[in-house]
Amino acid sequence: MRPQHLGIFCAICSALFMGTIGVFSRKSGAGAESVAFFRLLFGAGFTLLFLLLSGKLFLIRQWPGWAVLMGGASLAGFVVFYIKSMGHTTMANAIMMIYLAPIAASVYAHFFLKERISPRGILLMLMALFGFAMMLEFRLDFTGSNQLTGLLLAMASMICYAAYILINRMIPAQVHVYSRAFHQLLAGAIVLLPFQLLTTLPVPQSAWPWLVGAGFLPGFLAILCAVVALSRLPAATFGTLAYCEPVAVMIFGWFLFQEQLSILQLGGAALIIASGIIKTRLEG
Repeated sequence: MRPQHLGIFCAICSALFMGTIGVFSRKSGAGAESVAFFRLLFGAGFTLLFLLLSGKLFLIRQWPGWAVLMGGASLAGFVVFYIKSMGHTTMANAIMMIYLAPIAASVYAHFFLKERISPRGILLMLMALFGFAMMLEFRLDFTGSNQLTGLLLAMASMICYAAYILINRMIPAQVHVYSRAFHQLLAGAIVLLPFQLLTTLPVPQSAWPWLVGAGFLPGFLAILCAVVALSRLPAATFGTLAYCEPVAVMIFGWFLFQEQLSILQLGGAALIIASGIIKTRLEG
């Protein structure tokens, strides 16, 4: 498989695996901070086990560099600020702000990393963003006294997500993707540790299997696929394919929790999928 094709495959898989975090969070019944912390901690544990079984444990003995650790801190910030923003504003407001990150990262990469975006690339990204807005049915609520706080927290989450994309584009090629995944998950868990220690909500006994699952799918597999994809794809391509995640979330809600989808939402999902398919065809 060509490196670019592998990157596209991993970007799509990462978006699908990332989309499962809502399922594990809802099924576990644990607090948001606990789900976020154990997702990264168990994710690092699964990565360590994978490296041990594959005979590649030596890859993590080398100092990964500050860029990798900053990527892990950005990952943690993305999760924490997103959770906090939903306590002050609507989920629609938060998620719409956060999913400006792929576009922000692409614009930055265009001007400062020399990853030029073609007019077709810009059109496809806007097409994916418009499809995402259709999935939310353009519901933006700016009423309420805490809305500004919520939007500022969502903007902080968006900045962290964009930073995560860009940092992974700038990590030197000699740092192996397995090392990147492990150290970013571990660094993210360390950053989230104080939030976990300060939470007053106990973790239910029944939640542990779901927390382990969160560490495996949206933790280990999602982050590993993301770093592999970002090591091979421009930020604009990864950003376009990242919009597969909200499609996956809605499909999971439809099948697992009987959440109904409107015609407008289905049309938005189709638009995102179409933009991803066209982008992959152009990259191929």
